[in-house]
Amino acid sequence: MKAHTSKLVCAPIFFGMLPVLLWSQSTEESVAGTKILALEHAWNRSEASKEIKVLDALFDNALVYVDPDGTLLTKAQFLLHVRSATVTQVVTQSMQVHMFGTTAIVTGIYQVAETRHGKSTTLRGRFVDTWVYKDSVWVCVSAQSTPIQR
Repeated sequence: MKAHTSKLVCAPIFFGMLPVLLWSQSTEESVAGTKILALEHAWNRSEASKEIKVLDALFDNALVYVDPDGTLLTKAQFLLHVRSATVTQVVTQSMQVHMFGTTAIVTGIYQVAETRHGKSTTLRGRFVDTWVYKDSVWVCVSAQSTPIQR
């Protein structure tokens, strides 16, 4: 009878605490999501201004990057691409962060302004970036972008 009584006492305590536990998890995910969106914006600014050191810190050394044309790039190759690119502005919109514990997937739409052969062009696409909480910091481990036809 004692075991049955303790289960009856524990059940209300557990279910009474459930909203608090869920709220705590939700708050932590919200804080992490806000941080990741800030990192995404830092990526945009740094890519446009060619701040390679900032980008280097944002990306994991094992970064897997799929360019809009389907080219697979390592972190070193992507940073080299940024150094030589003619990007003047990167703007993102409709970003959403999807949390999965210590992994976050960010989806959104980007628009890149650049100069090619003396002409200004604008590229638009959808992206998926994967961030992992590693060694007490969020780092991007994978990024993929797909052009959106006008």
